[in-house]
Amino acid sequence: MRRGFHEPADKPRRFYKAVSVEPTPDGFEVRLDARTVRTPKGGRLALPTRALADQIAEEWARQGETIEVAGMHVMRLANTALEAVPAAREATADQVAQYAGSDLVCYYAEDPAQLVERQAAAWGPVLDWAEAELGLRFVRVSGIIHQPQPEETLARIRALALSLDDFRLAGLAFGSALFGSTLLAIAVLKGRLSGEEAFELSRVDEAFQEQKWGIDAEAAERTERLRGEAVMLERWFKALES
Repeated sequence: MRRGFHEPADKPRRFYKAVSVEPTPDGFEVRLDARTVRTPKGGRLALPTRALADQIAEEWARQGETIEVAGMHVMRLANTALEAVPAAREATADQVAQYAGSDLVCYYAEDPAQLVERQAAAWGPVLDWAEAELGLRFVRVSGIIHQPQPEETLARIRALALSLDDFRLAGLAFGSALFGSTLLAIAVLKGRLSGEEAFELSRVDEAFQEQKWGIDAEAAERTERLRGEAVMLERWFKALES
């Protein structure tokens, strides 16, 4: 299931005028006037790179009279990286491996032929890249009945996840859930795919159905929201390299 952000019923009012980024011994902090932004548990929001702090500052700066928490994706992912992941690295890596165990790009339709061809053209290169560049061999499945992936592959993915710092691990877990595919999330992490490219590959089936039956306004809105989250994830990983 893809993860989305849900907006609270009562939106807090904007209480600040200026937003800035300041370097500190612990990283880069975002300031709202003279106040340092803090995590939900009260810790200082210390970011590892200036680029990532700038992204969060942009989110705070573009708020209007009320604060739209649902749209502050970078801020919320940073909170996860700082407060949730450090105490749950093993569990987070397990979650990433679980998505890989039933990875979206491994499950091909049995019919119609047009859809099967689209899936093969979209997902085949990703699977080939994963095997050639990362040593990750996946079983390609026809139909929806679950088939286990090689234990060695899942162990490699879990080890890859645990080798990441907390911020990259948070991003990888977020992307695995967003795309329904750990492979697509890894491809964004490694720069093999853009966030938007990965998102489009994650919805080959949906796009095929939309072309056949059309799309309603609610579904279109959801698609654009999720696409925005995928673009944010690409920017997240790039900011960590800055």
